[in-house]
Amino acid sequence: MNKLKLTYFDFPGGRAEPARLALHIGGIPFEDYRFAPGDFPEVRKTTPLNQVPTLHVDGVQITQSDAITRYAGKLAGLYPQDDFQALLCDEVMGALEDINVRIGATFGMKADELKNAREALATDALPRYLRWLQNQLESHGGQFLSDNRLTVADLKAFVILRWLGSGKLDHIPGDLIGTVAPKLDEYMNRVAKLPAIAQYYANAGQA
Repeated sequence: MNKLKLTYFDFPGGRAEPARLALHIGGIPFEDYRFAPGDFPEVRKTTPLNQVPTLHVDGVQITQSDAITRYAGKLAGLYPQDDFQALLCDEVMGALEDINVRIGATFGMKADELKNAREALATDALPRYLRWLQNQLESHGGQFLSDNRLTVADLKAFVILRWLGSGKLDHIPGDLIGTVAPKLDEYMNRVAKLPAIAQYYANAGQA
């Protein structure tokens, strides 16, 4: 079996969390290397694109979070084998990454600039993406986002939806999901109760 080392910030959530979850659920051994945010300037010097997460596979360093998540999903049996279902999975993951990028662009802003940018997101872009995601869920059977089973698309959706609803993002209403796409709230709660996911957060003390 390949020797794996996943490198990311030492906090729950974020771009490495879907891969962490997939590897955990699949029982895939890996080194979960977490560093304090204050250490990032030094860590980034060791990465190909000055960013994390990265995944070392037998010493070969890989970048790009969706590629890492997809690989982890394949190892764990959480990525569709059917080409069309894989396309649906990738479509969702790409849209979710759009959300990451749009919110990420507001980090570093302050005061009114931050308030205006986040309120604009909460009024327009985020509701549009959330309604689309809810439609994807409903049109694919209402339980999961592709393949009629848990995939890495669901893991990434769970991580991002939990973040959006956490109340930790200033000027993003904590009830935004329930207001614009209530079925996603039900979905998120259902995924959280899956035994492997509930166990992961119980053990990590991050529920």
